[in-house]
Amino acid sequence: MSEIKNNQNMAPEEITKKDVTKSYLRWHFANEIPHSFDRYLAPSLLFAMMPILKKLYKDDESLKAAYKRQLLFFNTQLSWGGGVITGLMASMEQQRAQEEYKKDEIVMEDDLMYNTKAGLMGALAGIGDAIDSGTIQYILIAIAIPWAQQGSAMGAIFPFITFALYQVFIGLLFAHQAFEMGRSASSIMEGEGVQSAIEMLSVLGLFMMGILAGQYIKVTSSLAFNLSGREFVIQDLLDQILPGILPLTVVMGIYWFYTKKGLKVTQALLYLTGILIVLAALGIL
Repeated sequence: MSEIKNNQNMAPEEITKKDVTKSYLRWHFANEIPHSFDRYLAPSLLFAMMPILKKLYKDDESLKAAYKRQLLFFNTQLSWGGGVITGLMASMEQQRAQEEYKKDEIVMEDDLMYNTKAGLMGALAGIGDAIDSGTIQYILIAIAIPWAQQGSAMGAIFPFITFALYQVFIGLLFAHQAFEMGRSASSIMEGEGVQSAIEMLSVLGLFMMGILAGQYIKVTSSLAFNLSGREFVIQDLLDQILPGILPLTVVMGIYWFYTKKGLKVTQALLYLTGILIVLAALGIL
């Protein structure tokens, strides 16, 4: 009788929607805190998975093995990669725990679980960066810029709050969907339809960045000269031939700097400030 009771105590507990929600929120808010060079965001993923793993594995050795499994190198985007993979790992660990408890053949092997995670983390990071950082973020900024120009605090607060809430919402949605769908989620995310949507949203993101640059980056030339008694204003000529060429030159120059030197924002700002001071002193800008 005691053996039956002990065996029941070792049984994996059921993973609920509340558990998946808690797991994703732990990942979301601890995402960059335990960042390490050799494992990157794996400690954050393990921190997210710990409550679920404790419900699934009652044996200390099995629990340690699960911790090690989720502590291997991991790096992805916050909501798309983190949401899908958190839910997917919860589903796969649940199946693995049942196989171990029932002493069935282990189908959900360590390599299968990690390869699934590794195969998705880069692809999902690309999706998340294209859609969130390359599109949604700029749309929210574009909405708020007129408020900022008018001196309203909403210009700074609106994109920050709405983007944060959006990422929590979308991450939770993906975590729950991936948990329900299990391993089939990976094939859906790699489908042609999703990839086409990513490409279209990437193009939209580029349009948004171009619109923001053309509309809100103000660079004009004050250079003018007289020729045969007639005054020529360089800015008027540029507006007739190539309107917006100076803001575009500044944006492309900064882009070139980043591609050559890396994302050194402070250094780029110092160089840009120095160049503009010199050009202004010479009366060119």
